[in-house]
Amino acid sequence: MRRLCPILCLPLAALAGELFRDDFSKFPPGLLSQPVGQLNGAIQEYHYLPHRGVPTHPWYNPITHWDSWAAGDEDGKTYLEHHLAHDQPRRFQALFVTGDPLWTSYTVSVKVRALSFAEMAGVVFRYHTNRHYYLFSLTGGKQASLALRLPFDKELRVIEWKELGSAPFTYDTMRYYELKVENDGPKIRAYVDGKLLIEASDSEILSGRAGVSANIPARFTDFEVSATSDVEKRIQSSIAAREKELAALRSGNPQPKLWKKFDTPVWGAGRNVRFGDLDGDGRVDMLIAQNIPKVRGDAFDHISCLTAVTLDGKVLWQIGRPNARNGLLTNDTPFQIHDLDGDGRNEVVMVKDFQLQVLEGATGKVRKQAWMPPAPADNKERPYELNNGDSILFLNLSGAKSRREILIKDRYRSFWVFNNDLKVLWSGSGQTGHYPFPFDIDKDGRDEFAIGFSLRDYSGKTLWSHDTDLKDHTDAISVGNYTGDPAAEPRIYSCGSDEGLLIFSAQGKILKHVLIGHAQTQSVGKYRPDAKGLQILTANFWRNTGIVTMFDPDGNILAQEELIPGSSHLQPVNWRGDGQEFALLSANVREGGMIDGQLRRVVMFPDDGHPDLAYQVLNVTGDERDEIIVWDQKRVWIYTQDRPFAGKKTYSPIRNPLYNDSNYRATVSLPNWKEK
Repeated sequence: MRRLCPILCLPLAALAGELFRDDFSKFPPGLLSQPVGQLNGAIQEYHYLPHRGVPTHPWYNPITHWDSWAAGDEDGKTYLEHHLAHDQPRRFQALFVTGDPLWTSYTVSVKVRALSFAEMAGVVFRYHTNRHYYLFSLTGGKQASLALRLPFDKELRVIEWKELGSAPFTYDTMRYYELKVENDGPKIRAYVDGKLLIEASDSEILSGRAGVSANIPARFTDFEVSATSDVEKRIQSSIAAREKELAALRSGNPQPKLWKKFDTPVWGAGRNVRFGDLDGDGRVDMLIAQNIPKVRGDAFDHISCLTAVTLDGKVLWQIGRPNARNGLLTNDTPFQIHDLDGDGRNEVVMVKDFQLQVLEGATGKVRKQAWMPPAPADNKERPYELNNGDSILFLNLSGAKSRREILIKDRYRSFWVFNNDLKVLWSGSGQTGHYPFPFDIDKDGRDEFAIGFSLRDYSGKTLWSHDTDLKDHTDAISVGNYTGDPAAEPRIYSCGSDEGLLIFSAQGKILKHVLIGHAQTQSVGKYRPDAKGLQILTANFWRNTGIVTMFDPDGNILAQEELIPGSSHLQPVNWRGDGQEFALLSANVREGGMIDGQLRRVVMFPDDGHPDLAYQVLNVTGDERDEIIVWDQKRVWIYTQDRPFAGKKTYSPIRNPLYNDSNYRATVSLPNWKEK
C-alpha cells in the first residue's frame, strides 16, 4: 500500500527521531465517516468515495462501511473516539491507522480512556492489513493483553488470534492511561503509564503502520510514533528507495492521456451503466440507468430512466424522466445490451414495471414484452405479486450459435429461464448468490452455469450443490481452466462472502477453501507474465475492507496487501499490449491506479479534476489496448495511452461478453494475441 507518507506530512512539528504525532485537533467535532451510513455502506463495494465524509489523511479508517469514529473536545483537550458499542467483536475490530508499511523498530504510544468495561481498547502496531497486525489493549476493566491478529481464520466468522502475553491491570473509565509499545526487531515491550507489563518476541510481522483500535466506546489522544535517529534514517532511506523504484516502474509504462469527455446532466448515474453498440455504427455506446430504491434499500430497485449516449456525448434516446437524485445504487438492476435475435443488431433487454421487455437498440422503442412470473409464495420478502427482477444473464442452453436464452434472478433465492420469445422455459431456486457464470464445461455446445454454490445444466438439473453446507452467499463466480495446461479440467472459483475463496472441481469437490475474510470481488488475468497460467485477484469488503489477495490457479496465496478504501472490481487492464496485464483499483489520483502482479501501483492517474466514482475497462480506440472510462453522476472522461504501441503483435485478451454485465460479476481475461 503506497498512499501514506506521514514522515513528510506531520500534523505537528517533528522532533529528531519522531515519525509521527497527533492530538486529533485537525478533525472537526462529530462523526468522521458520514454520510456513508446514510447512503448504505454497500455503496463502496463498487464505487469509489473520496474520503467517506470527512478528509482524514494521513489517517484512514480501514473498515470503511463502519461509522465508528468521531472527534471531540474534553476539558479543552481534543480526542478521537470510537463511539459504537461493537456487537460483533469476534468477527472484526474497528481500526484507525496511519503511517507507512516500512516503519520498523519504533515506539508507539497513545493515551486511552475506556468508556466501558465490556471489551477492549488499545494501540495497534506493525500493521499489515486489517486482518493482520499486533494489538496491545486494555480489556474487561482488569487486564492488559498483547496479541497478533492472524490473517486467515479457522472458524467461520471468528477472528483468529495468537496470544503473546497478558498481565492483570485494573483500570477505570474516568481517566486516560498511556499505552506504549517498544519494538526492536522481533522484541516487543508493552507499558501502561510507564510500567512494563508484558515482554514478548514474535517475528511474523517486523514492520508496518500504527494506529488505534476498540470495540467499545473509548477515547484516544496524544498519539506518537518515534524511533532512534539511526532507525529514522533507515526508514527514510527505505521509503526513498521504494518511491524511486515506483517512479521508474511508472515512467516505463504509458501514462493516461485524456481522449474524450462529456457531461451527463441530470441523467447521469454511478455504476449502473451498460456498454455496447446501440445504433449499429460499429462503435461502443453507453446505456445509463437511473433507479429508485423501493421497499428497502438494495433489493427492489426499479429502473426509472434509461439514456443511450455515444462516447462523443450525443444522446441517442431516453425513456423515463431523469432525476439527479436517482443515480446511485447498492445492487444490480435488470438491463443488458445484446443481439437477442441474432440479426446483427443489438437490443436492450430489461425488466421494467414488472415486465420483461425487448427494446430496439437504436431507438429505445419496445419491440416485445411479457409479464414477469409471480414472486414465489414462500419468499420471506414478498412486497409484490410479480417479480421485479434483480439481474439478467444470457445463456446458450439450446446449442445455437449464440446465447439466446435469458436468465433472470431475484436478489438471493429464485431464478427463471426464458427463451428469446420471452416464454418461461423453467425456473429454479436455492442460494443464488449475486450473479451466475455460464461455461460449456462438458463441451456439448450448451452452457452449464454456476449459480450460488451449485452447478446446473442446460435443462435446469442440479449437477451438484453446496448451498446448504456453506453458510454465506456467492458474490463473484468464475469458471475456467486457468492453470496453463490445456488438458486440465475447468474449475469453479467462488468469492463466497464470509466463506472466503472456494475452488470447486467440475464434479463439485471442494479443492480449496481459504477463510480470507469477506471475499467480495474477483478478477482473473495474466498479472505475472513469468508465472504459469493465470492469477486470481480478490478484494475483500464487509468487516475487512480493502484487502487484495493474489492467488495462483490452485488457490495458493502469492501476495496480499491492503490497497483500497472499500472494494473494487479489479478489472484487468491490457495497458501495455505486451502481455503484461494490470488490475485497476480506481481512478483516484492518490488511492487508485493500476497494480501489477506484485501489487505495486505502477500506473497513476493525472490530477486533472477527472471523476473517479466508477470505471469500465474497454478497448474503444481500436489498437487492442484498453482505455479507461471513468465517470460520476455528472460527467464521463475517457483515458487512453500517451504513446503508440511499438510491438509486432499485440496482446488482445478475450474477456467476459459485454452483454453479461453485473456489479458483482467476476472479470476474466484469457490470453490472446493479434498480429499488428
